[in-house]
Amino acid sequence: MISEETREEWLGMGESRHWLNAERVTSYSKIFIALYIAIAIGWVAMSREGISPNGKPLGYDFITFWSASYTWLHGDPADAYDLSKLFEVQKLAVAGTTTPFAWFYPPTFYFVILPLAVLPYAASYLSFVGASFLGFIAAIRKIVPVPNALLAVFAFPGVFVNAAHGQNGFLTAMLAACSLMLIESRSVRAGALAGLLVIKPHLAVLFPLAFLFSGQTKAAMTMIISALVFTALSISAVGIESLKAFIENMALARTALEAGMLPWIKMPTVFAFMRLLGAGITASYAAHIVVACLVAFGVAVAWFKRWPFYLRASALLTGSLLITPYLYDYDLVWLAFPIAWIAIDGLRHGWLKLERETLLAAWLSPLLVPSMANLSSIQVGPLITCLLFLTILRRGIYVANRAEKECKN
Repeated sequence: MISEETREEWLGMGESRHWLNAERVTSYSKIFIALYIAIAIGWVAMSREGISPNGKPLGYDFITFWSASYTWLHGDPADAYDLSKLFEVQKLAVAGTTTPFAWFYPPTFYFVILPLAVLPYAASYLSFVGASFLGFIAAIRKIVPVPNALLAVFAFPGVFVNAAHGQNGFLTAMLAACSLMLIESRSVRAGALAGLLVIKPHLAVLFPLAFLFSGQTKAAMTMIISALVFTALSISAVGIESLKAFIENMALARTALEAGMLPWIKMPTVFAFMRLLGAGITASYAAHIVVACLVAFGVAVAWFKRWPFYLRASALLTGSLLITPYLYDYDLVWLAFPIAWIAIDGLRHGWLKLERETLLAAWLSPLLVPSMANLSSIQVGPLITCLLFLTILRRGIYVANRAEKECKN
């Protein structure tokens, strides 16, 4: 729970000298929320028969979830990995759709999307996004229970971007954060929850590393067992052919990523940053691997040295977004948790130079990623995420030094 002093800060009764004070955060958040509502209403009003003004289905990423569910409920789940067959189903979801959307998810994700096609597309989209958002908010309330502060979460562009896509960012962020919030008291449960991230395994790479370096062997082993059991159950449910099709599609996804068929302007990764600058595939992967290794080292140090929980968790969640070359702007909804944890600590113990500005940049990054790349061909996403990661490490070193001085005194 937060202290009364922190609560007063969030209610606008604390420090007001810095330009980014509680009163302005509240006001700006209300403006952003009003804009989202206006944009959503206008976008839907301009749409025709489920097709938005840009020619894509409303919640166009969700159409793959609904269609994959339909293939399992009404036929062969492996058909979801066949783009031509999946496109026929997508036209059942939204009759006017003219562009096929590929299904690159592992068989494990079928357990999440199985019931979606029971409902019509629009109702299913609202149910999926609404339910996962409620879980996301319930998790973040454990960190920031003050209503005024929650306004900044509702206004977070990552929330809007994820909801507009009909994506699963709320779900994966909730699983990741809940796992970490249980790590010190219920390590087995924490590992089990982390194992469920096998629905999007490229985001979970750093979790067993962090658990092992902090001595949480039970959590690491439980995570691995949970992931294996969940994978085995999914394969038994959808068939080995679905797994084979998924593995074959991974090669297609890699080719699409490397060639830019998957839009680099929406991918906040070091690989996309390099490709937009004109670097070759080998050089782009090399740069990405170097950054990923440095990030993994930073996370390992934070967990090995047993920094305060909120710093370890923030480093892990932020670092997880820098490890994979396959990431989209909607995945940046994960940043809500590191931003909240660092903001709370800043209010409790004071701010380091430029910390608030960094948090603001991270908060805005889901909007900045595509817009800045369109304007300048520079992918700012990994730059901002790296800056946040370094800010977390700097605060970790600062807190460790402060604790050492207190022990000496």
